[in-house]
Amino acid sequence: MTLASSPRAAADARRWVGDICQRLERPDLVECAELGVSELVANALLHASAPYKVRVRGTASHPRIEVVDGSTRPPEPPSRVESDDLDLLLTFGRGLSMVAQCALAWGATIESDGKIVWFEPAPEMSESNSVEWVIDRLEPAPSPPERPTGDATVEVRLRGIDVPLYASLARQYSELRRELRLLSLSHQSDYPLAGDLTAMFANFERQFPEAFDEQIREAEARGLPRVDVTFPMAREAGPILVTMTEMFDVADAFCRAERLLSIARTPRQRALHGWLLGELVHQLDGAASRPWSGSAPPATPSTSQVG
Repeated sequence: MTLASSPRAAADARRWVGDICQRLERPDLVECAELGVSELVANALLHASAPYKVRVRGTASHPRIEVVDGSTRPPEPPSRVESDDLDLLLTFGRGLSMVAQCALAWGATIESDGKIVWFEPAPEMSESNSVEWVIDRLEPAPSPPERPTGDATVEVRLRGIDVPLYASLARQYSELRRELRLLSLSHQSDYPLAGDLTAMFANFERQFPEAFDEQIREAEARGLPRVDVTFPMAREAGPILVTMTEMFDVADAFCRAERLLSIARTPRQRALHGWLLGELVHQLDGAASRPWSGSAPPATPSTSQVG
């Protein structure tokens, strides 16, 4: 939900978040969710810059409320100073101390164009701000060799990539990647698969050399609607790409069923993703390149390399 830069923003966010908790059948979280999001929105309006957004991520069992703003300045964690409980509850904009009292876990993600301050609402407020906050940083995957060479590599070519559509897909992927990482950090025992998928995603990213990202970024910077990219890729990446194609479909199903409170790929994003991964697998198998046509590829990725 996009918020206006006005005093009513906190009330709008409070109402919206309360409705989401009710829809998720978590009425036990409404009070802390509303109090916490009010303080985060007030803090953003006072100390950050637009655009302001509020969203709900996580799972129905462990929903996470996030307030997004346009400032990269990290929030200041609350000091551990004893305060009068009544005074704390009656003071609007008291800030992050109240968020800590309303949360099972909370923290912030600093991004290149802003930040996300988040918390998982508790069933009831604690008497102190004892919950430790964390700065969430998405660690980049270890870099692959600068340019793989030799018989074990193939020069692949992706023709006619829709640059704006790919950029939107990359943002969706980044959100999903962060979602799984946060679940693995805060609820590893409840979601052991999240840690495994995080490791799989890191391995998937290692298959793409820097040359791929450089060509995409250059096309974005130039405002190109379409671009051809060429780069070397190890033949052994084939089975990894096939597995990840299936994993992305599973993640979409989890999102649609609200087992993950993230946004699934749109049909066009899914079609582009399927074409891209399918093209890589086909070309690693020795097939000629086929350009992006704007629709789903005619065949599913080959599984001939899966041992």
